[in-house]
Amino acid sequence: MIEIAVEFARDAFRLETGIRAQGRTLALVGPSGCGKTTLLNLVAGLDLPMRGRIAVDDAVLFDSQAGIDLPARARRLGYVFQEPRLFPHLSVEANLRYGAVRGSSEGPEFADVVARLGLSALIARRPRDLSGGEKQRVAIGRALLSHPRALLLDEPLNAVDAARGGQILDLVEEIREAYTLPIIFVSHRAAEVGRLASDVAEFAGTGRLVTRPAV
Repeated sequence: MIEIAVEFARDAFRLETGIRAQGRTLALVGPSGCGKTTLLNLVAGLDLPMRGRIAVDDAVLFDSQAGIDLPARARRLGYVFQEPRLFPHLSVEANLRYGAVRGSSEGPEFADVVARLGLSALIARRPRDLSGGEKQRVAIGRALLSHPRALLLDEPLNAVDAARGGQILDLVEEIREAYTLPIIFVSHRAAEVGRLASDVAEFAGTGRLVTRPAV
C-alpha cells in the first residue's frame, strides 16, 4: 500500500492529497504545474509537508501527528529524476557503484542489475558517451543498487525517443516483477500510465489529488 495524505503550500501554490493506493505501481497524472514533481519530492523527503502522513507498506516516512519525519537518506527511496543526473567525471560502473549498498544481503546485486538493464557494454564509458536512453538506464540501475523500499520515477521517458521509451517501459515492468518494488511515477503519457499503473492519482482541478484504480 502507498499512502500520501498531506497538505503543502509554498507562496500561492497549495497542494492537498488524499492518496491511498492498494496496488504496487502508482501513476501521478495531471497538467504541468499541478504539483506532481512536488509530490515526489515530499515523498522523498526533499520538501516538508505542513501536515499529514506518508507511508509505503509498513514503513511510515512522515506523520505530523506522531512526530515522524525521516530524513531523505533514511527513507531508502530510489529517485530517478527527469534528467539522469549522472556524475560526468565517473564511468558508468562508478556511477552505479556510487549508489550501491555494501554489505547488505537485501535487494539486487550489481551483476544482476547490469545484466538486467543491458549495461555490460557500457560499463567503462562516461556519461558524455551515452544516449539519453542509456543514461536513463544507468540512473535506474543506480537507484536499484541503493536497495530502495520504493522507486520514484519523474517522467522516465521524457528525454528519450519512442523506441528507447518502449525499451525503458519493458525494463520498468521487468523491475516491478523481479524485485516486487512499489513504484511511484509521474507521467503525461496515457499509454505509459495504462501499461504500468495499478492505481492513478489524478489532479482534478480542485487543488487536490485523488486516487482511482487504473483502467
